Amino acid sequence: MADFPAADLLQFLGNTQIFQGLESADLTSLGQLACRQSYGKGDSIFLQGEQAGGFFIVVSGRVKVFKLSGHGREQILHIFGEGDHFAEVPAFDGDCFPASATAIEQIELLFFPRQHFLTLLEQNPHLAINLVKSFARHLRRFSQLVDNLSLREVPSRLAAYLLNSSHQGDRIELDVSKGQLAAMLGTVPETLSRAFYKLDREGIITIKGATIDVCDRARLEALTT
Repeated sequence: MADFPAADLLQFLGNTQIFQGLESADLTSLGQLACRQSYGKGDSIFLQGEQAGGFFIVVSGRVKVFKLSGHGREQILHIFGEGDHFAEVPAFDGDCFPASATAIEQIELLFFPRQHFLTLLEQNPHLAINLVKSFARHLRRFSQLVDNLSLREVPSRLAAYLLNSSHQGDRIELDVSKGQLAAMLGTVPETLSRAFYKLDREGIITIKGATIDVCDRARLEALTT
């Protein structure tokens, strides 16, 4: 593949969760299947309802996978970054994409055509096990999303997001816009802003631009229960 030396490609593939533990020969076969794709910020990768011809791995940049309501309201299902893979399920069951995907920023993807990949999968049990683990992670993520949207109010969803984002320290640098975060949390920007303001006013967090400091982790955790 152009602009991606073979050795670098194999190392990249070997470091992704879906391909970890595979032999060099298998990674070489995967590298031969991969098609490199580039998208600019805001470009559509696929739309809900389109036929799925394969799945993707993010080389650089970020992708949002989302659904739209009949009124045009967006619910972001997940944001994928470097090394993440997405759209595996429709690629394997032969059905249509159940959601849409758009580039948040300039991105590079690797696309793996469905039929050729299925042939390789039949020959490699290790790869099949990795896929089962991948599907389990996706299922757990969607289960958490359903719990958040159906069982928690917006302040509780925001608290859970902040806690998950601050597991390595009490300072969080938001890497998504407030509008995108609102769509991830199943609300609208105005309601999210009120939730942020309430947490800030009560001294649980402080906000300065895109920087958020967690000041009272115990009270933040209490909001999620």
